[in-house]
Amino acid sequence: MSTVLGIAGAKRNACAAICIDGQIRAACEQERLTRVRGIGLAPGVLPLEAVDEVIALAGRQPGDVTTYVSAEPQVRLPATLRIQAVDHHQGHAAAAFLSSPFERAVVLVCDTHPGRELSIWIGHGNHLANLDLPWSGRAFASLYSECAELFDFASGQSHRLEALAHLARGERTQELTTTFQYIDGGLKVDADWCAHIDRMIQADRRRHGHAAETASAVQCRIGELLLEFLADVRAAVEVDALCLAGGLFYNTYFNTLIRASGLFSESFVPINPGNAGLAVGASLVVANQDGVQSRPTVSPFLGPEYDLETIKATLDSCKLSYEFVTEAEAQDAAVAALVRGHLVGWFQGRMEWGHRALGHRSILANPRCEYVLDNLNFFLRKRERSRPFGLSVCEDSVHKLFCGPPSSPWMEYEYRPRDDHFRHVIPVGASTIRVQTVAPDQGPFWALLKKMEQATGVSAVVNTSFNGFHEPIVCSPRDAVRVFFGTGLDMLVIGRFVLRK
Repeated sequence: MSTVLGIAGAKRNACAAICIDGQIRAACEQERLTRVRGIGLAPGVLPLEAVDEVIALAGRQPGDVTTYVSAEPQVRLPATLRIQAVDHHQGHAAAAFLSSPFERAVVLVCDTHPGRELSIWIGHGNHLANLDLPWSGRAFASLYSECAELFDFASGQSHRLEALAHLARGERTQELTTTFQYIDGGLKVDADWCAHIDRMIQADRRRHGHAAETASAVQCRIGELLLEFLADVRAAVEVDALCLAGGLFYNTYFNTLIRASGLFSESFVPINPGNAGLAVGASLVVANQDGVQSRPTVSPFLGPEYDLETIKATLDSCKLSYEFVTEAEAQDAAVAALVRGHLVGWFQGRMEWGHRALGHRSILANPRCEYVLDNLNFFLRKRERSRPFGLSVCEDSVHKLFCGPPSSPWMEYEYRPRDDHFRHVIPVGASTIRVQTVAPDQGPFWALLKKMEQATGVSAVVNTSFNGFHEPIVCSPRDAVRVFFGTGLDMLVIGRFVLRK
């Protein structure tokens, strides 16, 4: 039996994933265990906490691992291990295509990887073939990242440009028509582009006090060029499904734009399209080389889980007061608190291994509460009120409440509300919101949403990651307790235990 352990995150977000006989059994980022946000890899050293955790979750011993694999040249693993290297973009392509529902698809990989920032693959069955598409100069991800720095966002903070752009509607996009162009299979960028955008930023700030209009124009223009490129790809291949991989597709605006364009009938974004997801992608590449024939099922919930006895032992050791109730009673307590406008920490099952909380390590709020953004941004996150949050909605209700794709299971798409149910959670200037669609197989979280529907008429909650200020998502019961008492949370539901302040 093949037991492959993937390692990823050379610079940040180190991650380990274990693949046994072609199936991903566990995945965990190192930061969740060490509590050091975004921690990367030291040369020649394994992320031991994450490695030990995923091996234990899979019911194996370290000696059972047949191969350690990475898809990042910067990763330097101990020389004593049996190590295999996988092409960086092949790892991204595998993470997307092999976890998708498609038998055949085009795969676009776009990131800031030195030497090759963009590639196109064709996936069929369990196999991937690189189309060796010629590309000249910088690609979309590096251009977007360079633009983010013009707004004074640090390297690696492109998500802040996305959040700022969310507050406007691209009305100045035409000012960038000749600044950025897609010509002859590559991006053409004016020599004066930095100064031009800086002038737009300064004018924006003088007029509005912020640069949201310019941010939106930059994002919209890069999105237009991305669609021009994908139109060429679609004309060149006889494939109607698309997978998106690489750090660019953390951006829900681009994901939604591509999905809505109709260039491909279906699209898919993996659970973690960035470098941490390479731990899964590289593992699947090697598993296929070992002759595995079945397609994997990759869950977003592959991290640690804690049974009731372990949770109780933690609560008792901290000398805390709590109620021990049935699962249904725990959901009822959470719904009652949410209806009152309280913030609820929700801790259930196996931890998410991707970059978003999806209902297992989440902080929940009522989207119909007038002060929900103040409560979350001011009192919980300590940041500006305009920063957006995502919603979790029952999958069977999403078409009644929003315009958008039929499903978005890991909050990868944006939606436009059909009415004013969510006016309190959408910042001024914005018109869309990230949405996670929750299916019945998600058990307690789906049941909670259904009970919210009974109580409020809408099966939706605001869902943000369960973490303290500048911390990673909580992993253990002790993490959850510490964040509960150290923040503005009103209630903690951890398994079947309910804690109140």
